[in-house]
Amino acid sequence: MSLKGKRIFITGGSRGIGLAIAVRAAQDGAFVAIAAKTTEVNPKLPGTIFTAAEEITAAGGTALPIKCDLRDENQIAAAVESAAKEFGGIDILINNASAINLTRTEETPAKRFDLMFDVNVRGTFLTSQAAIPYLRESGKAGRNPHILNLSPPLSLKPKWFKNNLAYTMAKYGMSMCVLGMSEEFRRDAIAVNALWPRTAIDTAALAMIPGVDLATCRTPEILSDAAYIILNRSSAECTGNFFVDDEVLASEGITDLDKYSVVPGTTDFLTDFFLD
Repeated sequence: MSLKGKRIFITGGSRGIGLAIAVRAAQDGAFVAIAAKTTEVNPKLPGTIFTAAEEITAAGGTALPIKCDLRDENQIAAAVESAAKEFGGIDILINNASAINLTRTEETPAKRFDLMFDVNVRGTFLTSQAAIPYLRESGKAGRNPHILNLSPPLSLKPKWFKNNLAYTMAKYGMSMCVLGMSEEFRRDAIAVNALWPRTAIDTAALAMIPGVDLATCRTPEILSDAAYIILNRSSAECTGNFFVDDEVLASEGITDLDKYSVVPGTTDFLTDFFLD
């Protein structure tokens, strides 16, 4: 398996899971565009598009940092066009950017509701829309085009809705893009899949949520390794799936996951949302 020479566009990849996926691809010599709005260091959320670009380059890849606010459709279109022009096309889109607000209905301000839907649902839809023409050309050239959304399997169990309805709807919106686009673009051999972690993942965003014990989490690298496997599969055959990270790794014979533990030897992990 290799992503050498692949032209990748990642949203929200200045830190955390998106950056881990970018660095893993860069180790093969991939071209990676990081589209995020963080250009200045924030002490609460370390990482910018420029520090991400440095890590990608250091890992062996070619980086293109692009300032992009996913709430603005013009910035999305310009960012995708810029990456395609710089790299000569796009082979892989990672819809990683996401906003989270774990509040019940009466405690969810309209501003937070709008942010989650603008970034998670609208951002994913419009970025995919902008990338499709380039991914279609990638398919015609036999370059195995993929869209991968960091979103959960769909479930209508009420327990996933009752405590954080707005967030659940926003994340499921990303998953519904997988459900619909995988069928819509199957004829173009553009794979559209979702990937979700079994356990909570140690990221700067998670660290800001009160009461989360990071010792019960895994590192972002478990998702980057799982994404690497998915993105190397045939786009004509591997589409419309809602993958879970440990199941993807197990399918390749990787069952010892201790290296992904924040605290080695941990056996009692915090299970992520949307998984029983």
